Amino acid sequence: MRFGKTLRTSVYAPWRDKYIDYSKLKSILREDKPDDEDEPWTEEDENRFCDEIFNTQLEKVAHFQEQKMKELRQRVDDAFDKLKELPPTEEGQPKTDIPTERLKELEAELDGITNEVKELQKYSNLNYTGFLKIVKKHDRKRGDRYKIRPMMQVSLSKRPFNSEQGYSPMLNKLSLMYYAIRQHMEEGGPGGAAGGAGGTGGQGGEPYPLDLDSQPETHNGERYTAHKFWVHPDNLLEVKTYILRRLPALVYSQQSAKEADGNEDPTITSLYFDSPSFRLYATKVEREAEASSLRLRWYGQLSAKPDIFLEQKMVHENGSSEERKFAIKEKYVKPFLDGSYKMNKTVAKMERQGQSPEDVAEFRSTASTIQEFIQANKLQPAVRANYVRTAFQNPSDDRVRISIDTDIAFIREDTLDRDRPCRDPRDWHRRDLDNNNMTYPFKDINQSEVSRFPYAVLEIKLKEDSSNRKRPSWIQDLIGSHLVHPSPRFSKFVHGVASLFEDYVNRLPFWLSDLDVDIRKDPQVAFEEEEERKARRAQNEQVVGSFLGTKLGSYKPLKSSPVAKSYLAARVEAETTTTTTGTGTTTAASHQRSPVQPGDENGARGAITAEEEQQQQQQQQRNYGTLSSVFPGFSLSKYARAKRARRDEVVLPDGVVEPTEWIKNSGPLQIEPKVWLANERTFLRWQHICVLLGGLAVSLYTAAEGSKNALAEMMGVGYILVAAFAGAWGYYMLHVRRSMIVQRSGRDFDNMVGPLVIAAALMLALVLNFGFAYKAAFSGSGHHKGGHGSVGVEMLGNSSSLSESSSSSVFIGDLR
Repeated sequence: MRFGKTLRTSVYAPWRDKYIDYSKLKSILREDKPDDEDEPWTEEDENRFCDEIFNTQLEKVAHFQEQKMKELRQRVDDAFDKLKELPPTEEGQPKTDIPTERLKELEAELDGITNEVKELQKYSNLNYTGFLKIVKKHDRKRGDRYKIRPMMQVSLSKRPFNSEQGYSPMLNKLSLMYYAIRQHMEEGGPGGAAGGAGGTGGQGGEPYPLDLDSQPETHNGERYTAHKFWVHPDNLLEVKTYILRRLPALVYSQQSAKEADGNEDPTITSLYFDSPSFRLYATKVEREAEASSLRLRWYGQLSAKPDIFLEQKMVHENGSSEERKFAIKEKYVKPFLDGSYKMNKTVAKMERQGQSPEDVAEFRSTASTIQEFIQANKLQPAVRANYVRTAFQNPSDDRVRISIDTDIAFIREDTLDRDRPCRDPRDWHRRDLDNNNMTYPFKDINQSEVSRFPYAVLEIKLKEDSSNRKRPSWIQDLIGSHLVHPSPRFSKFVHGVASLFEDYVNRLPFWLSDLDVDIRKDPQVAFEEEEERKARRAQNEQVVGSFLGTKLGSYKPLKSSPVAKSYLAARVEAETTTTTTGTGTTTAASHQRSPVQPGDENGARGAITAEEEQQQQQQQQRNYGTLSSVFPGFSLSKYARAKRARRDEVVLPDGVVEPTEWIKNSGPLQIEPKVWLANERTFLRWQHICVLLGGLAVSLYTAAEGSKNALAEMMGVGYILVAAFAGAWGYYMLHVRRSMIVQRSGRDFDNMVGPLVIAAALMLALVLNFGFAYKAAFSGSGHHKGGHGSVGVEMLGNSSSLSESSSSSVFIGDLR
């Protein structure tokens, strides 16, 4: 079906004039005219087309979507306010009687909002696909000089109407309200029958709302919650090492490990099936109830005769998924797909091996159901996904299962073009790939038949445990970090079809626009966004928990969280805001207090209550300007003592010992020669000052001794002491700095004590020398001959000290 017809049949009547005018764009593009009869495409025609698609159609769609999204958010908030107005129930107390009619009215209002949200999602998807379709037509027919598809992809990536993240907070809030209403209507009180709107598995056997950022799955009867992310190649190594610190890498079978490249992480091939009309793809993109996918999967190269598994994955109406699979030999694949082989030999073998009748019946039922599914939908191999998988799991604990898929490539396996089919219609797989053992990046096939995914795919599966639904803290940190990009609805099957069969499908997934932007994020920005998201969700859950009389969850922001910062800023502002009255100025906070609502994103403060924090702030104000305000470690308040006690009472886990040296000091010692030479050069400067001062002191003392001048002798002794200190200080600092270099110390190498002592001593000596000489020159005894002689000696010493100190002052700046 052509996209124009799909668009006409899928239009939501109330919004008919808000969709992309696909027919008008085709007419401007002259799509209906044959190429040989077409007029030349001029620059004026190009400007007209670009103006229509970018400035008119794209702006119209983006503006309407933004307005409608804002309106829906307001309606959701209004409905949530109505829920908050209902009488709350204390935890552990019987539920308050609320008229059922009032709850049904609120549920009907939520149904209307939910239906409109679904229509808005379809609206966004249809228009997104339409824009990409029309620019592809343009580039194919008019793209000799002008290529506008890259420009359109960038424009779409900047628009909010095609982002999965835009709908998630609103849908989570709707899910919480549905859960609260249905729990109140269906249960007679706390601990009643489970089965609310969101799923099961909460604390104490109570159901809890479904996290729409994840997807529940069932494996071997166990329920898991799957989280999917993209990882940029620049962050891949850091993500792997982060996981390896907590979980060991899972080693696959020996057969999968004995590949040609010798890599323990096996190459996985998934061969997906679909009908020629891509019906399975359409049901998954449109998220229809009971959407299913079918694939053949094997590890390593097919020439090594690995085990082949035929798997059917079904997504139910409530969002959970289930998987059916069984092993099949390569020689039976084609007969089974054609319907001529019923797996009778495998059933007979199971019976001979003495397996239980229940297992045999289950295998027979699974094989029969999948075969009927293939025949009813006329399925055939459509696309192949090839990737390398690294798995992480504790062998004795399956509560956390993590996999990272890299080197992802999608390859066509269809026979849609009868003249040039990608696969032999008489076979079930491409022999040109499997017989030649081709590997990534598949350069030996037609490059139009392969699409390489630029990122790695991280999938985290957490087992749902009725006794504990809390995720591990390190998983929470990884999910909210800047290292990963959330992509909750990502599917290899959907992406492979969308990237290789764009001309055959009329729906494209949301995440395609994210491929044209840089998914790397600033760590601080990612942290703040995750903290704000947690705070909003905690606030919503607190309201629902208050309404039901249960505790759905709690959230304590970190001290560096923007949530905690905004709370502290509000508290400080409330404490310092003053109100001027006619009689004077009073503190507004002393007259009115805004109560902190439980669960408020700015009100969660961990173990410190609002009263304790107020006392702490008052204590800080009293301590302003004291030693404890400059050095918090000297504080003797009960808060500081409690903090130090918690820090001292850290208990290391079993098997972990306190390190004896820093990680930075564990490697080999590598020091540049200029560092050593700089230390030695400073030492030589000190010794030079020592020699200068020593020479001055000896000369002064010798001259004074011959003239019997006691003052000059004392000055000489003083200079000798200063010279001795300079030599000793230089030698001491040489060894201190050498020790700092060897220990890789991060402290500052400057030391102001020595230079200050030398400068002060010289200054004191010069001042005293000048003072005594001046006094002797103008005293009464200065008129005698002997007095003139002593003055001459003193002045000689003064001039000598001045000259030597002036020459030595040049080096003072280098002594530090």
